[in-house]
Amino acid sequence: MDSTVANTGTEEKTWGGGNKPLKASYGKMMMWFFIVSDALTFSGFLAAYGFSRFKFIKEWPIADEVFTHVPFLHGQELPMIYVAFMTFVLIMSSVTMVLAVDAGHHMNKAKVTVYMFLTIIGGLIFVGSQAWEWATFIQGDYGAVQTNGGNILQFGEYVTVDGKEKFKRVSIEDIAVVEEGVRAQHERKNGLWFVGEEALPPYSVSEIYNGLAANENIRVRTQEINAEGEKTVLSREESLRQIKEHGKLVVKGANLVVNEYGTSLFADFFFFITGFHGFHVFSGVVINIIIFFNVVLGTYERRGSYEMVEKVGLYWHFVDLVWVFVFTFFYLV
Repeated sequence: MDSTVANTGTEEKTWGGGNKPLKASYGKMMMWFFIVSDALTFSGFLAAYGFSRFKFIKEWPIADEVFTHVPFLHGQELPMIYVAFMTFVLIMSSVTMVLAVDAGHHMNKAKVTVYMFLTIIGGLIFVGSQAWEWATFIQGDYGAVQTNGGNILQFGEYVTVDGKEKFKRVSIEDIAVVEEGVRAQHERKNGLWFVGEEALPPYSVSEIYNGLAANENIRVRTQEINAEGEKTVLSREESLRQIKEHGKLVVKGANLVVNEYGTSLFADFFFFITGFHGFHVFSGVVINIIIFFNVVLGTYERRGSYEMVEKVGLYWHFVDLVWVFVFTFFYLV
């Protein structure tokens, strides 16, 4: 029997066989397979976020009230400014990556080196900014009281701004009346055997209630969004009653258990999805650094091809595109 394989007559067609379908190398095809599978993963996460937000649409935190911080501008509320800066930096890093790939096609080592370096700088700025945003989100702003049912009660007062009344948040530090005595934290050695307790909250509910009672202008705002698209502000009497009868825990900041901005699901999804994306960006930066040094050493110049730059460029563009969707879901919608 003849050991040679007969031609099928389809070799000249797009998917007719050979080692380069669509004229793409094996490595580039594998990168596309990875991108498609990763895109499906992110789609699942964002779909879960969308379903959860729709279920709790009246209790979901308002992004303009959560992401208001800018480094070195403490005390000023600038909604979405820094997030927009992060997005701009990441998109511009995608532009420099395009220029690096184009320079590689022209075998211009000097330009590939410069544009790869700028791409790495943009990625590092984004990762550092995201870490700062996480730290700020975890630390919190004003604090709140969590009820027995898990609802978040925030504090503030009405002030006149440009002739209009506006509800301004007030920190729990500004209203709490500290009680005498020190509450001992429950530890294994002084309580139930083998049972510990998490870090103590900054204040007790009774201290917050006493402070609320002593400040006649302070009122409670719930996490429920009213018909005007704003959080519901309770009357003075109802504010006192909610804290006294339903107050369970004083919270400051956000983590996987509590969230001063609203429902804890928001914090869970925020940490998980932005963290997952941040891991992708960090991995991309590491890969870009490796490719950058190979470019400097002339590895791809000797190979006669900068295809590795193009392959890592595909991954970097994917990371940028995913952030557009994450940015839209978390910050804009």
